[in-house]
Amino acid sequence: MAAPDHQKIHPVHVELENTPKPTAPLVPPGSFRSEKGDPERQHVVPTQPPYPQPSPPAAATRKRRSCCRRCLCWTCCSLLLAVLAVAASAAVLFLVFRPKVPKYSVDSLTISQLSLSPDNNTLSAAFRVSITARNPNKKIGIYYRGGSRLRVAYAGTDLCEGPFPEFYQGHRNTTVVNVALTGQTTDASRLLRSMQTQQQTEGIVPLDLRAKVPVRVKIGKLKMMKWKFLVKCRVGVDSLSQVNVIRVRSSKCKFRFRL
Repeated sequence: MAAPDHQKIHPVHVELENTPKPTAPLVPPGSFRSEKGDPERQHVVPTQPPYPQPSPPAAATRKRRSCCRRCLCWTCCSLLLAVLAVAASAAVLFLVFRPKVPKYSVDSLTISQLSLSPDNNTLSAAFRVSITARNPNKKIGIYYRGGSRLRVAYAGTDLCEGPFPEFYQGHRNTTVVNVALTGQTTDASRLLRSMQTQQQTEGIVPLDLRAKVPVRVKIGKLKMMKWKFLVKCRVGVDSLSQVNVIRVRSSKCKFRFRL
């Protein structure tokens, strides 16, 4: 009797042709497709610094303001030091040299011409003024420079003018200077009537003499910067007529200077 054959099991491949395919995605919504995630679905949350940072323009503005403050502080300190140095130098010069103001006076006035034009509208005048300049300083000399101007006026109207001479005046020196002045004035008839009326009523004709003279002061052996002497004199004469010498009744001068 033959032995029974062992049963053999053969796999059967069954094709599921009619099995429906899934329509929904295998990955649930909201989940990532891979470990790195879907770049189209990822939402990047911006990170914020732990502390608010100042914007660059504000920092630059503060830096500029700080530089301006420092520059202003240095400028003020430099000006203060300069003022203190000038004040100290002036104090030393004053204590050492004891400067004194020059003095001036009008001694005489000569009229060589004072005539009207044929139409009585223009007055031509030529004066010669004698001025005494006194320098009372022991260690200070005065250089009178060119570019000066001296003029004589009546009631605010200039009659004549001329330059002050150039010379050097030494220590404790008194110098008499003669200045020639010439000029012409319009509306002369009215001016002469006013002079004659004032001469008859008051017995004096007031004249204003003004001088602007550039000078350089010499202190010891040092020549200082150029200054300008301003001299104003109120001179009263007995008359204004074409004679040799007009008598000066009064003379009062004021002096000041500027750089």
